Amino acid sequence: MKRFSWFNATSLTLGFSFLYLPMIILVVYSFNESRLVTVWAGFSTKWYGELLQNEEFLNAAWVTAKVAFFSSCLATVLGTMAAYVIVRAGRFPGRTLFSGMIYAPLVMPEVITGLSLLLLFIGIGLDRGILTVVLAHTTFAMCYVSVVVSSRLVSFDRSLEEAALDLGCSQFEAFRLVTLPIIAPAVISGWLLAFTLSLDDLVIASFTTGPGATTLPIKVFSAVRLGVSPEINALSTLMIAIVTVGVITASLISKRAAVQQARDERAADRAE
Repeated sequence: MKRFSWFNATSLTLGFSFLYLPMIILVVYSFNESRLVTVWAGFSTKWYGELLQNEEFLNAAWVTAKVAFFSSCLATVLGTMAAYVIVRAGRFPGRTLFSGMIYAPLVMPEVITGLSLLLLFIGIGLDRGILTVVLAHTTFAMCYVSVVVSSRLVSFDRSLEEAALDLGCSQFEAFRLVTLPIIAPAVISGWLLAFTLSLDDLVIASFTTGPGATTLPIKVFSAVRLGVSPEINALSTLMIAIVTVGVITASLISKRAAVQQARDERAADRAE
């Protein structure tokens, strides 16, 4: 069977062009001398300098980083606990309702989630700010963490926990010393997913934010409504660079770990 054809090559080229050509154009025009983003006037890096001197963008980036860090940590803890209860607690009264409440934000429109949280914060008299944004992001991010961690717990070999219990460990010690290290990759993946979702969120943050808690997506959206400036291009280029470096670093670490594991397995086979 012929795997390669001009149709496949054309489809692949068009698909990647549709995805990445706008990013390439954005990166190129971030080095544009002109303030008009559609007119090329020569190579320049001045917009990066102006971006680093823009206090509004820097403050918004700092707020976004704080919100993403704290919300992802809370979402990871709560999501891991929820996943453990769903997988390990068996059938208990209210399990269906509990699972539905955990997974509801996955299918709930963000507008509905943001509006309901806004009404909740107004009803309890909680002033909107960084705290309310953190609570809102924790609410919708913990369900993603729960899905990732529960998928790992389902395939977990419980005989390892039982062996730890037979050796004198308590339930908490067995979880801390045996279960948690084994599911750690899923927990870390859930944290990274929650962190990314918080960084990217616009709709829910716009409902729950307040004075002094403007996140970077809200700031960028507000600036773009008045027209795309070269500083926005520079900011987007920096974010693309950070993501690219992170992906390459993670790939190299994974590849090195796989190579090391293969070497250890070959060494163990020789020892036998």
